[in-house]
Amino acid sequence: MVDIRPAQARDREAVWHIFHDVVSEGTTYAYPSDTPRAEALRLWVEAPRACYVAGRDGEVLGTYYLKANQPGRGGHVCNAGYMVRANARRQGIGRAMCAHPLDAARRMGFAAMQYNLVVATNEAAIRLWTDMGFEIVGTLPHAFDHAERGRIDAHVMYRLL
Repeated sequence: MVDIRPAQARDREAVWHIFHDVVSEGTTYAYPSDTPRAEALRLWVEAPRACYVAGRDGEVLGTYYLKANQPGRGGHVCNAGYMVRANARRQGIGRAMCAHPLDAARRMGFAAMQYNLVVATNEAAIRLWTDMGFEIVGTLPHAFDHAERGRIDAHVMYRLL
């Protein structure tokens, strides 16, 4: 069973470590690998409309944020970002976190969800999000600078809520 709850001040260190480790890999997020702790927490925890943590037995294993994808007339479409600790991947954490914001976003009044930069080599995420009803609505050629493969394609994925 995966427990998902709003992030609290006590979770900041765990969120920071997950963020740092995932971003340092350079394979799924465009954030600079050397993003400082304060900036990472601002981007992931403070700026979004909501930040959640997911875990088991009180241990934080993953985190996600939920925010408007655009201001004003685009504010009815939300965006979410997900990160799972490396040693907790392939254990259902990501699937649970993907399902959770769909309901949360509806309650917040969002009408759709969009992922702006899904790295084409992130096959597990693409498969998961497709299973959850998202579609690839566009491919951005060479839009992501992968740490190991260089410039590769990224997708925009979308679904109505």
